[in-house]
Amino acid sequence: MKKISLLIIIFIIYSLNIALAQTTPTIAWQNTIGGNNLDHLQSIKQTKDGGYIIGGHSASGISGDKKEASQGDWDYWVVKLDRTGQTIEWQNTIGGSSIDKLESIEQTTDGGYILGGRSLSGISGDKTEANLGDRDYWIVKLNGKGKVVWQNTIGGNNGDHLASIQQTTDGGYILGGSSNSGISGNKTEANQGNWDYWVVKLDRTGQKTEWQNTIGGSSTDYLNTIQQTTDGGYILGGHSASGISGDKTETSKGYYDYWIVKLDAKGKIVWQNTIGGTSMDELASIEQTTDGGYILGGRSLSGISGDKTEANLGDRDYWIVKLDAKGKIVWQNTIGGTSDDGLWSIQQTQERRYILGGRSLSGISGDKTERGQGWEDYWVVLLDGIGNIVWQNTIGGGREDYLYSIEQTTDRGYILGGRSNSGISGDKTEASQGASDYWVVKIDADYCKSGSIKYDIETDKFIFCDDGIWIEE
Repeated sequence: MKKISLLIIIFIIYSLNIALAQTTPTIAWQNTIGGNNLDHLQSIKQTKDGGYIIGGHSASGISGDKKEASQGDWDYWVVKLDRTGQTIEWQNTIGGSSIDKLESIEQTTDGGYILGGRSLSGISGDKTEANLGDRDYWIVKLNGKGKVVWQNTIGGNNGDHLASIQQTTDGGYILGGSSNSGISGNKTEANQGNWDYWVVKLDRTGQKTEWQNTIGGSSTDYLNTIQQTTDGGYILGGHSASGISGDKTETSKGYYDYWIVKLDAKGKIVWQNTIGGTSMDELASIEQTTDGGYILGGRSLSGISGDKTEANLGDRDYWIVKLDAKGKIVWQNTIGGTSDDGLWSIQQTQERRYILGGRSLSGISGDKTERGQGWEDYWVVLLDGIGNIVWQNTIGGGREDYLYSIEQTTDRGYILGGRSNSGISGDKTEASQGASDYWVVKIDADYCKSGSIKYDIETDKFIFCDDGIWIEE
């Protein structure tokens, strides 16, 4: 009788396991936003009011969701969504008469927004300063309603491409990008090679340069991401084709390598690390982690070689590398299918796991457990704290869907932002507005409820939920 009762209890708990187990999160809502031409979303962030700020660039005129005329070939296009993600609270098309591409956006401590990208426009439209060379860094500060407060054009006599901007703890701004300008315009240091990392620190007014640093070797070095660190310094991430030369102290491993540079608060190099295999490795995203180390994410075509310990799975794969506080490799994971997979965004979550966002052309193969929806799809992967896959989700329509930005939201779900030219098909529930649109997707939280309990019949152990994560007894 006791044996029968125990089996019944185990059966009930095992049945509850199905309901309580951590599963791939589902789509909560989505929104296709665009005009009748090309609209490319580059960055999305949740705002303090629970809504979302979207930044990218647009070639559309007044049409569809776009309420303002085009200023030039491409303009910055900023859209503020409410917390439901369905209502546009305001939008602003900002540009001059030529090409202006927004790459990075962030809410500031005053409730406004800082925008960073590159501009080929002279004085025209919204642009109040002359072009300095080819493309320049163009920084625009908005208030909480999306109106321009100030702007700054920064560059030399050649190409300067701003990729990443962040407000710093002193109220100023750190700018990170790439430059092939020499001493000219605002640029005070000579070019090291073809393209170099170019870091600029602005004061809180956004008009005064406190310091700048041109960092590179004799070949091509592209900076893609910058972040202030807890010690007041900065971590820089990009990819490099340079060998030992200029500021570069390590040999090249392949065609392109991840190149990580740590700066102090005044912009001086503290340490650096060149990480790669014998082929092409391009770093897209870097973030300091709660243990003081760093998580790196990008795309790799390399097989086992150099620093790469895992075989290439297809064309390019996601390549995630965890570093300690001194920049040494702790672990790494190559994730992909048999075709092309490109990671663009990585973030440590509240549960100290890692959320990865990018695009995939692969079907079921390698690490990929879901078939493709169209030509290319959003591919979201969650890793545990040591780099193992927890779940993954392939999201897309019948054509091309490129995910560029992912962030965990306050409800522990995730907000995804990219561009799509898919119509109603697959996961896509709204028609295409033009050649390509902003496509925002919110997926539900994936954590378990604290206090939940389940029984793992394979290990014969009970598992408990603690702060959203299943913990074995």
